[in-house]
Amino acid sequence: MNTLRNKVQLIGNLGNDPEIVNLESGRLLAKFSIATNESYKNAQGEKITDTQWHNVVAWGKTAEIVEKYVTKGKEVAIEGKLTTRAWDDKEGNKRYTTEIVCNELLLLGNK
Repeated sequence: MNTLRNKVQLIGNLGNDPEIVNLESGRLLAKFSIATNESYKNAQGEKITDTQWHNVVAWGKTAEIVEKYVTKGKEVAIEGKLTTRAWDDKEGNKRYTTEIVCNELLLLGNK
């Protein structure tokens, strides 16, 4: 059961092309967001689609794959863990973000 702790698996589509960052340390970072959709019928019987956006970061070899093969609109499956970061903005306010650190990526859909 220990392998189930802080594990995220999602299938979704990229909203934009990934942002690729080459860090001074030589590490490669890919940042992107994916949308997941869930459909249901409301009380009137109308089909409603709920879209959720998820921020994803990938490092190293996974980031290289993202850089080469992943573009806006592509369907991907990701596996990773949730992380939360905090920082102070220019006005001194504490800001937080939660993102998925991707350790596995699977390209889906048409080639």
